[in-house]
Amino acid sequence: MQYKENILETIGNTPLVKLNQIAGDIPALVLAKVETFNPGHSIKDRMAVKMIDDAEARGDLKPGGTIIECTSGNTGMGLALVGCVRGYRCIFTTTDKQSKEKVDVLKALGAEVIVCPTNVEPEDPRSYYAVARRLSGEIPNSFWCNQYDNLSNRQAHYESTGPEIWDQTEGKITHLVVGVGTGGTVSGVARYLKERNPKIQVWGADTYGSVFKKYHETGVFDPKEIYPYITEGIGEDILPANVDFSVIDQFEKVSDKDAALWARRLARQEGLLLGYSAGSAMGALWQLRGKLKKDDVVVVIFHDHGSRYVGKIYNDEWMRQRGFLEDELSVGDLIARKKDRRFISVQVSDTVRSAFSLMKSDDISQLPVLDGDQLVGSITENQVLRILLENPLHNSEKLLREVMGAPFPLVQEDLPISQLNKYINREVTAVIAKDRSGGMHILTQYDLIQAI
Repeated sequence: MQYKENILETIGNTPLVKLNQIAGDIPALVLAKVETFNPGHSIKDRMAVKMIDDAEARGDLKPGGTIIECTSGNTGMGLALVGCVRGYRCIFTTTDKQSKEKVDVLKALGAEVIVCPTNVEPEDPRSYYAVARRLSGEIPNSFWCNQYDNLSNRQAHYESTGPEIWDQTEGKITHLVVGVGTGGTVSGVARYLKERNPKIQVWGADTYGSVFKKYHETGVFDPKEIYPYITEGIGEDILPANVDFSVIDQFEKVSDKDAALWARRLARQEGLLLGYSAGSAMGALWQLRGKLKKDDVVVVIFHDHGSRYVGKIYNDEWMRQRGFLEDELSVGDLIARKKDRRFISVQVSDTVRSAFSLMKSDDISQLPVLDGDQLVGSITENQVLRILLENPLHNSEKLLREVMGAPFPLVQEDLPISQLNKYINREVTAVIAKDRSGGMHILTQYDLIQAI
């Protein structure tokens, strides 16, 4: 029989998945290290077990003890799994900006959760750092993991995540892109990879309101860089001991809005329901895509699962309240903005001459071709001109079924216009959209330009 002794043995060996649609304009092979396959649905499972293993080995945590940690949710999830399997009590402090789903999941695993204010200094006794530190001093046989400064964090990734990526890419990886929070993932993985190939570039995704980027570039810890942000899981207002700036080649800041929108695109275009930090990592890669070449192999680490953000970035109302959807028009919005919403078409039995006359009279450049009510083809002004110029007298009487091109793609009314680039290009000049009442509309490159 094949089975695991407990759930902790399923941690690691997560797959690399090629990104296709969303990476179409990136001149490199882009592979996602999808850490949602861990049992706690995040990369933090790896270091949670490592921190407890090392604490037990040192005698810092004894049977029947209490695990204490300040966490945004994912580390707590990993530690809660360890607590369940090994019989430890778990107390976690978190901030009030974390999603309700994260808190509920921790409680479901038997953990006690204390929610602390976000917008206070780390030294403030109300901060989630300070509360965790205080509890560790008050509760006998307790261990405060302190994922920020506990170097078992980055060692876990040096021992597991890094080797996995190296083996899975057969050593061909050229770039690593990863969000930076505690610094354990980026530092551990980067150190392992750079020991094998110092030329590998490591890009850290940061957020506005975090100190990492400026400190990396100037060596100055600037308090003016610190202000509240919404992105979860990355960025800091402190310099954790786990962040090894020497193995990170560049930090790239991604806004709260862009990170949320990239996460939503990953879900819609790749079928990957991921967390906020995945959107940040993807946004950083997109912003730096000009530095990549065709033969590069990029690995992007996606930390956690989107189920913990269904009340936030995957909730349209939450997104609208923050102005994150104000610029993301849908196909339906384009239809509503059109001054002329007539669906002008031709039949397969019509002639090239009649299509040409219709184009001239209505000043349009392309027409859907129908067979009764069914879309069967298309005809554009370029096609008509080419046909007529070859033999004006003879070809003008040809039936459209003989010369038409492929039908224009059908798209849904709720499709964001940012995704129309998958359909409209040099060869395909328009799409057909159906509204809720079943009416058809043609949307062209001109309509898209007008909307933008």
